Amino acid sequence: MSGFHHHHHGHSHDHGHDHGHGAGHHGHHHGHVHGPGEYDRAFAIGIALNLLYVVAEAGFGLWNGSVALLADAGHNLSDVLGLAVAWGGASLARRPATKRFTYGLKGSTILAALANALLLLVALGAIVLEAVQRIGSPPPLAGLTISAVAGAGIAVNAFTAWLFARGRHGDVNIRGAYLHMAADALVSAGVVVAGVAIWATGLGWIDPVVSLVIAALIFWQTWGLLKETLGMALAGVPRGIDFDEVSAALVALPGVERLHDLHIWPMSTTEPVLTAHLLMPTGHPGDAFLAKAQAMLRERFGIGHATLQVETGGDCAAGC
Repeated sequence: MSGFHHHHHGHSHDHGHDHGHGAGHHGHHHGHVHGPGEYDRAFAIGIALNLLYVVAEAGFGLWNGSVALLADAGHNLSDVLGLAVAWGGASLARRPATKRFTYGLKGSTILAALANALLLLVALGAIVLEAVQRIGSPPPLAGLTISAVAGAGIAVNAFTAWLFARGRHGDVNIRGAYLHMAADALVSAGVVVAGVAIWATGLGWIDPVVSLVIAALIFWQTWGLLKETLGMALAGVPRGIDFDEVSAALVALPGVERLHDLHIWPMSTTEPVLTAHLLMPTGHPGDAFLAKAQAMLRERFGIGHATLQVETGGDCAAGC
């Protein structure tokens, strides 16, 4: 290899990244560099509301002797945990870089989203288990009371989900928090419908069947979240970025004959990183070329951190 590889880092001064969702999403910046605590209020409100609801629901369940309500309160407690995990991930991601963690702790948003997907699956397992047990022996239900309490749950969960709704496309970690809440609003809605139906018909099996249908819906959503977050944890190319398109765009730059070692991976749930070696036989094109290439990657693909290594190919013309 020729001994003058030129590294150029486009860090720190590239704040407006549009987080890599292809060209269709421009002007859709997630202000998490400009307003670091963008979702802090949402998380705080969501956690407070859900805790209040859990306390109220558990109290009601104890007073009423309703196991269903106690179980639901336990399940809502897992939401508080889910929100806390997502918030922790988002907060850790704002830590500055250090000599040990040279990217800061941005990857914690990926771990949080992954943890949330797993938490959701555990919660689902609990719902299914309970439903299956109830099909065999439906407990006597005070249909309307349960409906009323669950009705309040729809409100709490739907409102919390709404707080995160706008961030769910741009950031998987926010999507994890959103899904957790939306899933619960669905479960509560199911409980309300089941409560009314049981009250009207006296058929106890309606409740567990409704639970199972909802569990299937949530599983389908969670599976997508799990696949995407696992892909990120394994440094897969982020959704919305096409490897071949990026490759073609780099080869199309003036003077680039070939490229190799192209890597694109997510540093956090919103920030992709790229490294590539460009073979430029006509010689090193200078810093302006690198700045232009980086601007192109940022604008077209939302990749804010790119490191390009230029090789002139003198001694490796045979093929690096």
